[in-house]
Amino acid sequence: MSLLVVGSMAFDSIKSPFGEVERVVGGSATYFSLAASYLSPVRMVSVVGRDFPKATLDLLASRNVDTQGVTVAEGDTFHWQGYYDFDLNTAHTVKTELNVFSDFAPVLPESYRDTPCVFLGNIAPSIQLDILRQVRSPRLIALDTMNYWIESALPELKQVIAKVDIVVVNEGEIRELTGEYNLVKAARALMSWGPSRVVIKRGEYGVLHVAGHHMFAAPAYPLETIFDPTGAGDSFAGGFMGYLASCGDRTLDEMDYRLATMYGSAIASFTVEAFSTARLQSLSQEDISARLSAFRTLTEFTI
Repeated sequence: MSLLVVGSMAFDSIKSPFGEVERVVGGSATYFSLAASYLSPVRMVSVVGRDFPKATLDLLASRNVDTQGVTVAEGDTFHWQGYYDFDLNTAHTVKTELNVFSDFAPVLPESYRDTPCVFLGNIAPSIQLDILRQVRSPRLIALDTMNYWIESALPELKQVIAKVDIVVVNEGEIRELTGEYNLVKAARALMSWGPSRVVIKRGEYGVLHVAGHHMFAAPAYPLETIFDPTGAGDSFAGGFMGYLASCGDRTLDEMDYRLATMYGSAIASFTVEAFSTARLQSLSQEDISARLSAFRTLTEFTI
């Protein structure tokens, strides 16, 4: 099945203990789409300025990503500048320049409106709600959010959360959102608002997936080479949703969601090995399969 993603495309300027880059390609929809494209066709909705490289749009199109929904507007592309200390779980924002993204009000192409799987990236809840008004009977809807929307648009955010099947957030966000410190209690509190599943991204500590009476915890892969965690969460979401979309029309079972979690974790583990999307661009299916096997070995034991 096809997968629709609505989110940001951006330039990132990043400093980490392992290097520094200026105005490299980033954005939630960019990372998500590249990750998901290894598993399913992607339909992408975003906005960029005239300064955004055509080569990146061509690359996405070559990777089974439909960019018909990407608008090239007059002005400059969204730019984020930040840094990481040795605690790579925390990004410190220096500057955010929304530029053309400040007027982002997407209208879905007609061909996108029947897309069966929808991912609402980390954008304003008002835009997420508007996208849900434009799609027709999707089979599966997931969303991401961030502290800024929790603090500035909580009523609208609760409205959109009530309409989705899956919420994908990090541990700080779900604690702030629900007021619960314990992650299992926080997930159950969030599910009481409407979603049937909550996937909690925990950075170097892995992922916790909660649904009904099911729980699944996936570790982060222990890497020797880490340059930049930017986009890892979006890459996880892309792999996760990409696998679910690849299952087609059949009814998904609990093992499908667990395997989707592992695909997301495997693909995200590559993202941090280089700045920007460089590592995502060079993956092969063999790389992904090998990383999945390594995850299996990492967690396998007998009694």
